[in-house]
Amino acid sequence: MILFLLTWLGLVLIRPQEYPALADMGLPLLPIAMLAALAAWMLGNQRRPLTQPTYLLLAAFVVVGMLSMVANGWVGGARIRFFQFLPALITLLLVTQACHLPRNCLRIMWMIALCAVVLTIHGIEQVKLGQGWTGMPTVQDGRIQYVGIFSDPNDLAMLFIIAIPMALFMGARGGALGLRRLFWWGVAGLLLYGVYLTDSRGAFLAMLAMAGVWLWLRRGLLVAGSLGAIGLAGMMMLPTRMQELDAGESSAYGRIEAWYDGIQMFIANPVLGVGVGNFTSHTLLTAHNSFVLVLAETGIIGYTIWLAMVGYCFLMPIIVLRQPAGMDDPDHQALWTEERKVAMTLLIAMVGFFACAFFLSRSYVILLYILLGLVTGWYGGVQERWSGMPVLSVRRDWFKWSVVALCSAVGLWLVVKVLFVMAG
Repeated sequence: MILFLLTWLGLVLIRPQEYPALADMGLPLLPIAMLAALAAWMLGNQRRPLTQPTYLLLAAFVVVGMLSMVANGWVGGARIRFFQFLPALITLLLVTQACHLPRNCLRIMWMIALCAVVLTIHGIEQVKLGQGWTGMPTVQDGRIQYVGIFSDPNDLAMLFIIAIPMALFMGARGGALGLRRLFWWGVAGLLLYGVYLTDSRGAFLAMLAMAGVWLWLRRGLLVAGSLGAIGLAGMMMLPTRMQELDAGESSAYGRIEAWYDGIQMFIANPVLGVGVGNFTSHTLLTAHNSFVLVLAETGIIGYTIWLAMVGYCFLMPIIVLRQPAGMDDPDHQALWTEERKVAMTLLIAMVGFFACAFFLSRSYVILLYILLGLVTGWYGGVQERWSGMPVLSVRRDWFKWSVVALCSAVGLWLVVKVLFVMAG
């Protein structure tokens, strides 16, 4: 299965099927690769029980998304939304099932990082020649882009952001007389340069958030806060769009207005929202915030489910990092240290993704469900390899997630109010 899954992942990220030479052939390469991976999983012997809460929550979220269309008067839209979400469901299933094995976790991280390097090289060619081998030019005064789902520089930056901690993790593993470390450090440096070429303010803030969380966990909150403030000041001095970071700036103000519109949609339709995909039917701009988008389009029910799904995937690596490190057997100690390194890598990747997603409408993108599948599968494998690991239960936690969802919705409303005052 893993061979077909990696092939599919390469097609999702590098997207050769959308190059001009292949696009005209009309071959459905992505569905073929996904169905091959699904068939291999169904016929193979690597099936794991579907006990992690992420499975149930994503399935429930799809149902709520369908009901949101019915509630807003379009019964046929429920079927359309089901087929739109179906790739995300299959992606989560396959990636989670594969990642119970540590070697498959590494393979998927390799693929993500190396594909991101290919896209960075494409971006460097764009800057040098005006366009890359895909035929895509730079946009907005030199910002790089790619084809398909990465045609927005912000989406391209998001891929680089989650790939950087993966490359650094693999570089820290050493081996091959230090050449492996040198190679992966070079990959991480190239990806950092790719982030710079996208000139994405959200990605710059995500880099700061990732570094801050790493420092917090390693050196404490005071060190993280102090160095974070210095880092933000340094970023503001770079010749990038970070110099325009101001609530009153036209682009930023437009985002705040979109957040406000989303909150108003939720207030008017608090249970099931305005329907998945219907945000722009009620206002000119998209939400520019993944949390606001889900809240507005699926109401408090869908938002609670989606937030719990994401929240569990933050909790999984945090649980491992909080477990006691001391063990009597040196071999077990080394293995547990490796698990903790993976936990740190995945947590930092999650922080980076959602720091970007806070300023983008990326609640339903396939990259999110690849990342959630990677985290969920790895934690399932940790539970298999180490007895006594906590079991996560939606039945036990549903009230807590309901309270968190309600409080975060109020928090979003307060953030919008404050930003409006600052912009005024």
